[in-house]
Amino acid sequence: MSDNIDTAVQSIEWQEDHVRILDQTYLPGREVYSDIRDVGRMWEAIKKLRIRGAPAIGIAAAYGLYLGIKDLPENTFKSFMVEVNRVAKYLEGARPTAVNLKWATDRIKSTIRAHKDKDISEIKKIVLQTAKTIHDEDKRTCKKIGENGVELIPKNAQILTHCNTGSLATGQYGTALSVIFHAHEQGKKTFVWVDETRPLLQGSRLTAWELMNAEIPMKIITDSSAGSLMRRGEVDLVMVGADRIAANGDVANKIGTYPLAVLAQENEIPFYVAAPLSTIDMEMATGDKIPLEEREQEEVLTYSDAQIAPKKAEAYNPAFDITPHSYINGIVTQEGIIEPPFEEGFKNVFDD
Repeated sequence: MSDNIDTAVQSIEWQEDHVRILDQTYLPGREVYSDIRDVGRMWEAIKKLRIRGAPAIGIAAAYGLYLGIKDLPENTFKSFMVEVNRVAKYLEGARPTAVNLKWATDRIKSTIRAHKDKDISEIKKIVLQTAKTIHDEDKRTCKKIGENGVELIPKNAQILTHCNTGSLATGQYGTALSVIFHAHEQGKKTFVWVDETRPLLQGSRLTAWELMNAEIPMKIITDSSAGSLMRRGEVDLVMVGADRIAANGDVANKIGTYPLAVLAQENEIPFYVAAPLSTIDMEMATGDKIPLEEREQEEVLTYSDAQIAPKKAEAYNPAFDITPHSYINGIVTQEGIIEPPFEEGFKNVFDD
């Protein structure tokens, strides 16, 4: 990718009659591609983080909805819609925090209703085309996010990021990493501190892999090292992604994001979020209302089948936390950088 950002890896692709994903549970050790031909396997891929990242989950859900309805009987529209709603609800249960998943299924359901007078066979084709459109739109959106965010990156910036927000988490390019990739392409000579992101190490396994492929200088750090680096003046800004953003600007993101925001404010370091407009949930007034996924405690107690805690120990394993809007300096979207007050900025964007 150092020669051309358009060669960024694609974590999900439509292949004639099925979906192919890069199974992220095998990275960085092996690049394993899996073919998904039914909605059950798509649900499992989303739930088990074989495909992950809010935009990528939305794309996967769109394709998964098509896979779940493509073989349905083509009788009445009413009975067809009942099954569409059932499949959509099933997919939405895989991971409840990332709003892009429900956004994608809702968009497809709206499209189906808009074409209710057509034959069911024709509606199925429209659903597949809509899923492909969602995918293509995300690629363009993420590229634009990267281009818009470059102005926030000073030359020779030391950037701290959390979790994975690159091509693996989106249709292509990424969100927060898209900004970093584009800054690098423009010769800004960035250096990236990569939080390992416990317990599943999306930073050290995935973000580091993408940055190395892009030949961008970086070092992996333990999550608990971030504050020390900030205090020593070795972080110029923090750039993270988001899984859902409330109407007031509160952000749900990978667990560990909130303490980074607090540390950044304490050390007078700007804290930015990069996300597509589809991640903003204007029906969610504040972050307190966002459902936060709690995952299996085994993810904390074991790693790669090895026990790393005493037997019978219990663990609390939230996948996300909420960063209040007061800690956020700006949100980079495909429509530009939205600054506080966010509620007003969001309304201006959506009203346009």
